[in-house]
Order: sequence, then C-alpha cells, then structure tokens
Amino acid sequence: MPRTILDESRLHPAIRDSVANHHADIVHNVQAAAASNPVLVVGMAQNPVVKKARRILDGAGVSYQYLEFGSYLGQWRRRNALKMWTGWPTFPMVFVKGVLIGGAAELDALVQSGELNRTLGE
Repeated sequence: MPRTILDESRLHPAIRDSVANHHADIVHNVQAAAASNPVLVVGMAQNPVVKKARRILDGAGVSYQYLEFGSYLGQWRRRNALKMWTGWPTFPMVFVKGVLIGGAAELDALVQSGELNRTLGE
C-alpha cells in the first residue's frame, strides 16, 4: 500500500535536488544499519517508548543495534527526514531483517506471538 507523496512533476526544478537530498545522510545511515543488522532500533534520548522497545528486546534475549538521534529538543529536523522516508510518525522505529515493523507496541506483539523469533530464525 503506497502512501501518497507529492509527484516529482509537482516540484519546481530548482528545489528537486534539495528535496531529494534533505538530510540524506541520516537516511543512508539508517538504511545501511537496517541492512547489516538483524534487528535495528532507531530512537531518541529521553523517550520512554524507545526505552520500552529496548527493554522488550533485552527481556527476549534478542541482540540489536541501536541508533540514537538527538532528544526532544535536538536534531528533530534530522529525525523528520526519517519520518518522511519511512512514513512512520513516531519513535522508535524498529527494523527486523531490514523491514520496518513499527514501534514498541508492534514489537511487543511480535515478541508475544513468537513471530519475532520465527522471523529471526529463518
């Protein structure tokens, strides 16, 4: 189910490069980490839901890579690039085998159902 985004033809040519490369470094960093780690948690400091996701993984004995980008008041513009890229509106962003599975609630559901272990075992 693709989400609606503004068609490139609706962008003035003078801004297309700016749109395409807006904080591209953070997006490339997360793409590379998601591709090279079975489980990746992308978060921010001081966010209790991010801490909850990490506790869920720790409790399940699942190792993971953690990337942190700022806090509530810092780096929000850079984090916004991740939200625009993924379409996921909140942190954490949890990737399993390169697939965005959602946040802490979705992660908890996968752990409780056993699907996370099955997916990682494949």
